[in-house]
Amino acid sequence: MTSVRFGCFLNGSEKAAWRMDLQYKYICRFWLSVQVVLALDSVRLLNPPEEPLTGHAPLQVLYSCDAPAFVRLDCVVTFDVGNISTSLLREWRCIPGKLKKKTLRVTLPDWLVYQPDGIVPASQWVLSCILRASVRYQKVDAWTVSAQDVAPLQTRPPYRRPVKPHQVCFDWGGLMLGFRRDVTKEQCPLEEETVHFLSSIFASTGELFGITKSLRPYGSNTLEHLRVGAFSFPWCTFSMWVFVTRSCRGSTCGLFYHIDSRNDYATPTLLLTKSGQLHVQVHGGPNESTAILSLFKVPLRAWCQLSLTLQGRIVTVAMVCLGTQPRQVESTENRLSHDVTMIDTDGYFVIGGGRYIKGVEGYFGPLVYYRNRASPQSLSDVAIPQVIKDVNLPGWLQDCQDMTLSIQQSISFYSLLAQQGNKSGADVFHNETREDSLKKCEPWEAPSPRYGAKVAKYLSLKHGGRRLSVQAVGRALYSLAIHKLDIGNNVKVLGEILPLLMEAGCLGDTRALHMSSVIYSSGLGVDKDPSKAWLLALLAAQKDDRLALLRLGHLHHQGLHGVHADPDVAYAYYANIAKQTTVDRQNPSPEQVYVEDIYLHNEEVLNLQTNEDHHIFQWLKHQAGRGAPDAEQAIARMLFWGQQGVSPNIQAALRHYERGAVLLEDPVSMYDFGIALLQGHGLQKDIPKAIMFLKKAMDKGFVPAISALAWYYEQSERDYDKAVQLWEKADHLGSPDAALNLGVVYSVGLYPRRAPDQYTAYKYYLKAAERGHIRGAAEVANIWSTGIHGRVTRRPSDAVLWAKWAAEHNGYLGRLLRRALDCFLKSDMFGSLVYYMMAAELGYAAAQFNVAYLCDQHKGDFLDPVFASQCMRRYYNLTIQNQKHDPYALIRMGDMWYEGQVDGQKRLQYAAEMYKLAALRNEPQGWYNLGLLVEDGYRLPLPLLSELGLLELYLADGDTLPSVLYQRCRDSENSDSYLPCSLALFKVYLQDFRKEFSTFIKYRTTIVAVGAPVIVLMVLRFLRRHVLSVN
Repeated sequence: MTSVRFGCFLNGSEKAAWRMDLQYKYICRFWLSVQVVLALDSVRLLNPPEEPLTGHAPLQVLYSCDAPAFVRLDCVVTFDVGNISTSLLREWRCIPGKLKKKTLRVTLPDWLVYQPDGIVPASQWVLSCILRASVRYQKVDAWTVSAQDVAPLQTRPPYRRPVKPHQVCFDWGGLMLGFRRDVTKEQCPLEEETVHFLSSIFASTGELFGITKSLRPYGSNTLEHLRVGAFSFPWCTFSMWVFVTRSCRGSTCGLFYHIDSRNDYATPTLLLTKSGQLHVQVHGGPNESTAILSLFKVPLRAWCQLSLTLQGRIVTVAMVCLGTQPRQVESTENRLSHDVTMIDTDGYFVIGGGRYIKGVEGYFGPLVYYRNRASPQSLSDVAIPQVIKDVNLPGWLQDCQDMTLSIQQSISFYSLLAQQGNKSGADVFHNETREDSLKKCEPWEAPSPRYGAKVAKYLSLKHGGRRLSVQAVGRALYSLAIHKLDIGNNVKVLGEILPLLMEAGCLGDTRALHMSSVIYSSGLGVDKDPSKAWLLALLAAQKDDRLALLRLGHLHHQGLHGVHADPDVAYAYYANIAKQTTVDRQNPSPEQVYVEDIYLHNEEVLNLQTNEDHHIFQWLKHQAGRGAPDAEQAIARMLFWGQQGVSPNIQAALRHYERGAVLLEDPVSMYDFGIALLQGHGLQKDIPKAIMFLKKAMDKGFVPAISALAWYYEQSERDYDKAVQLWEKADHLGSPDAALNLGVVYSVGLYPRRAPDQYTAYKYYLKAAERGHIRGAAEVANIWSTGIHGRVTRRPSDAVLWAKWAAEHNGYLGRLLRRALDCFLKSDMFGSLVYYMMAAELGYAAAQFNVAYLCDQHKGDFLDPVFASQCMRRYYNLTIQNQKHDPYALIRMGDMWYEGQVDGQKRLQYAAEMYKLAALRNEPQGWYNLGLLVEDGYRLPLPLLSELGLLELYLADGDTLPSVLYQRCRDSENSDSYLPCSLALFKVYLQDFRKEFSTFIKYRTTIVAVGAPVIVLMVLRFLRRHVLSVN
């Protein structure tokens, strides 16, 4: 029999059935009554539950059929990723006839009703759930549905469902799963729906250095499904704060842009034009791109919030500037003719400058990316973030602008007086007893800085009225501050020179800004002010000061002084100074000194420090005069790079290089002199002569000369085949320069008959870096900061380490370290502390150790004991966090934990951990101190003994473990530790012997005490018998 089917019973989607309106239900009920009268196929759920819970009343199903069929009850679940699961609940036969009603209990799946607990499995996120009853006929190869009814169920989130009361006996595995559920509570993973690309302030120098960021797919299947579905219909907002100090020098400068995996600009791209307008680019499908130029301009020297909102084909660009009067609010909406495509996990985002475009000159504030929604903040509600308020950058710049104008007026006035030969007026200008010396209407009567005006007066009169710049006044103020520091030699002098430094920094001297930042950060001689310290560092770094860049890189790397830890921001600073380091080393100058790791507790290294009048230097000169090539090399190296305390003197160094090359025919001197001739370092270029010396050095087997000749063939002769041949030969012999240059030719496509290959270039860069090449390390860090699609993943934390290592070879850092060491060798301990502290705040491990060591040695001398203790704790702790540090810092940190100087409590477990780390670095003092801890009764933990390789001694007696520890102390490579460790070992043996001998004495005494009376009685008896026998 063929059944009659009406529209309301046709097979439709569950979603359509779920959303039937009331009128449609009435129509269905009408046709249902018709079907009942005609005995047609029908089914209806009379009392469906509202949600999938236990304890619901039995379900009643009304059904009928006009032929033998089956009635089926299903649970249909739709998940967030689009999957649909259908579970059979019940099924029974339908006999033709009148309408029937069946009552049954429904048991839904546990994963739908209860919380996951290890026994009840977890499920994907449920979007919808319906009960579906249907009348089905079985055909030859399929089932057909003749009638159905559905009822939607309101589902709960997984952890808002009830916990199932299990009423069965579980095996051991089930009990463990239940125990895990009670102990650990699962939580939803943190998703990057609102991404804070930048949470602090970044100083942009306007160069090719910016912040690189990348995103990962969502962990949630729901969010990831929605993100993928919105590739061609993005709905998001980018909001950033920017403070532009100078107009863009090129046609465009980078603000914020997206680079895809093909190294092309992607959606969005936000640039600043030379005129100050915003240039926005968005991309769609192939050959579908739109560029938008804002009608408004970004003002200079004001904090502005720029926002870019994408809502399908609508692109909105807005700006709110809060440093202007009145408040400036701009917004433009653009409707595109094509779809916008944005895949935010493809490639990376850049804030500021990058590989392809220079950044703006100024500062970037917090940058937020609302990943799947428009910004909830309206333009009228925009307020300056707290991190920007704390720094108060506009206030400083305004004060400096006023001060600069005042100094310029003073210079003009005194220059005019000097030209007229009238110096009396100049004397009157600073006469504090006269207030009416000049007319009130003169422009130079504006308030002058306390020291700047005096210095301007002095310099103007000294130079006879010649035009003087405010920068020269700033440099003079800094020199005056350093002079006062050198003669002051006490803590109070820092408070006296700070106004000089602040005025010098305001007039453009970045050295003064950096020094002021360190003083405010350390609290030495002044009250600590982290916000002002950070402001001064930002100001110096924005002017491209090398030391300030190092300092900010260190702050963001470690997250110190309240600065947000961010490896991407740290790398942006380190990459800048690393690039400058590679350039500085190609252009040596007296301002640069070779960076040396010198620790003040190492007497052997200190004794090697010399100068031109020192006996070591004179002895080397004597040996060089006798024809010793090594002495000639050492003198030339000291003079060229300023090593071991010798002042840089390039001309004198070249004379020694030439002597070693010509007279001694030393291959090392030939190479060094040839490089100087090839590049014109300190003398006129002479390429033929340079090539002659390099070839002679190569013939003598000096490997760097091979790489230098290859560089000549590549740069001058353009003979790439010859150059590559020599580089590959030198690379096979371990030359770092050869590996670097091979990486360059692969990267730019100059390798003969081969296409550019960035991955092969990366492998050569990595080889050069591992061999100690500074530029190789910088190139590896650059690649790790962005990655190579499909070959090298982003490694920002490792990129920071390589860039930091390269940056710490900068010659200007070396000069600061040399100044600190010179003060120490001259017994100027306070000056040494100040200069080492300036280097320590850059993150340099040796300087951090030396600051802690000076505070340790001079506690209570010229340093306040409280400050000295804090100084020791801070800088010893910073030292041991570096990859390369001296084990002595571990020993002192252990001592401080042992003595309770860290947090006021004696913590032996922390002290033992420090001593263990020192012992693992073969420091005998670490073994010795561990032995003392054991002798004091402290039981070393089992994991610590395992790391030391002494696990079998965990249950040993109290003398065995100390003896083993002292033996390792004695057997270390340090000869100075042999005697004290041997004495400690002897003491342990002596104590052990005393214990054993004491036991032996007690045993003999007991025997004597017990046996003596018997022996006496026996002797007396014997004597008695002897006497009787005589009688």
